[in-house]
Amino acid sequence: MSDVRVRFAPSPTGYLHIGGLRTALFNYLYARHTDGTMILRIEDTDRTRFVEGALENLLKALDWSGVEIDEGVMLDENGKVTEKGEYGPYIQSERVEAGIYNEYIEKLIEEDKAYYCFCSQERVDKVRDQQKADGLTPKYDGLCRSIPLEEAKQRVANGEEYTVRLKLPKNRDISFEDRIKGKITFNTDDMDDQVLIKRDGYPTYHFAVVVDDNAMKITHVVRGDEWISSTPKHVYLYEAFGWDAPEYIHLPTVLNENHKKYSKRNGDGMVEDFIEEGYTPEGLINFLSLLGWSPDSEEEIFSIEELAKQFDFDRVNKTGAVFDKRKLDWVNGHYVRDLSVEELAERIKPFMEKSGLIDESYPEEDLKLLAETWQSAVDKFSDAPKLSKNYFLDESEIEWDEEASQVLKEENTKKLVDAYLEKLGEADEIDEEFAKTIMKTLQKETGIKGKNLWFPIRAAITGSVHGPDLSNVMILMGKEKIEERLNYVKENF
Repeated sequence: MSDVRVRFAPSPTGYLHIGGLRTALFNYLYARHTDGTMILRIEDTDRTRFVEGALENLLKALDWSGVEIDEGVMLDENGKVTEKGEYGPYIQSERVEAGIYNEYIEKLIEEDKAYYCFCSQERVDKVRDQQKADGLTPKYDGLCRSIPLEEAKQRVANGEEYTVRLKLPKNRDISFEDRIKGKITFNTDDMDDQVLIKRDGYPTYHFAVVVDDNAMKITHVVRGDEWISSTPKHVYLYEAFGWDAPEYIHLPTVLNENHKKYSKRNGDGMVEDFIEEGYTPEGLINFLSLLGWSPDSEEEIFSIEELAKQFDFDRVNKTGAVFDKRKLDWVNGHYVRDLSVEELAERIKPFMEKSGLIDESYPEEDLKLLAETWQSAVDKFSDAPKLSKNYFLDESEIEWDEEASQVLKEENTKKLVDAYLEKLGEADEIDEEFAKTIMKTLQKETGIKGKNLWFPIRAAITGSVHGPDLSNVMILMGKEKIEERLNYVKENF
């Protein structure tokens, strides 16, 4: 086992966002590439944003995706939340209850690297608003920095509400090397005396993340580049404690089609949304790996094991990557096509049932035939009901596409429909032999051939002149449904 230890540290504030899954994936791939350790820590110190059930949803999404957790919070074999590892607890609220952060904040206060702040939130907001109005960078004005420690302690003992803030040095450059972005420097005069302990006694993210990463021996901090501006505060905290800082890797932003951040706030996708749409975990993971990272080859389809072999941060882009749903469909379609007909039938069944097109009594053989018929066109499992719905709907509900509507009005159509209905009346059912031979029979009897034969019949039966193997469609729909469909066409076109 190498010394590389990475962590994914989300907050339980809702469903796992697709950008969060990519961060987890890049951590995981690097851990596997280096024979390191992948840790999951839950950062739940902001109790105002805590969502009941979010932790379980997050763990289920990671489990579904194939991103395996080596240490930290995970699901046991019964699907219950558990923890594994020697550096726990791995849930920050439990670390608060255990008093883990107390000694560290006291050390900073005693060494004059942090201070008690008694300013109300109302005053802090008023100061920031005035700074904005004056064209200045909004930040805490340092009113409480100069309060003597003994006086501050007495005010705390008297029951005054307080926070604890980081006491940044004045006018000092803080630099760090980012694996992707290179050297980054901030001046402390442009930074805020960050709150480390909130009024409710809970540590802020900025304090807890440093204490926990050091305690859990994290060697590489891999996270989104929205955290770059916060990193100097973390670097300074490492220095204040006398600890070695980890290596920082800030990943490029995932962008939506408008080149804005692909985020919860903009209503962009949660992992749960993609599961519900019927994407495969293999397809989604393969696609996400290519969002901001490029392999050392022209290949685009990889298993997660193959990705781990190639993955390195040296090939991660500096700029944002656009989430292209069409590309996701293309990648996912490869995995759908690799399924056996039996597997595909099983995977599309719940989507067909949810759409109301079939119920539990629908014949298994018909479902397999449906899967076989559409496998080359299905990119995600929710496509199956959309593609095949005209086979199940009543005639009055069918969506006839424009080209089909035009074809059905042509003079050959009535002749072909009548000839088909005549042959259908002579058959007991539509079996494979009927389905395979009917078009040749119609050609022979009517003299019509080519697209002038196929387009009207396909349009009359399916509502479109394009589609999959028509003989399969005939078998799936059956004699009664096709008879109803053709009679409807005769009466309405």
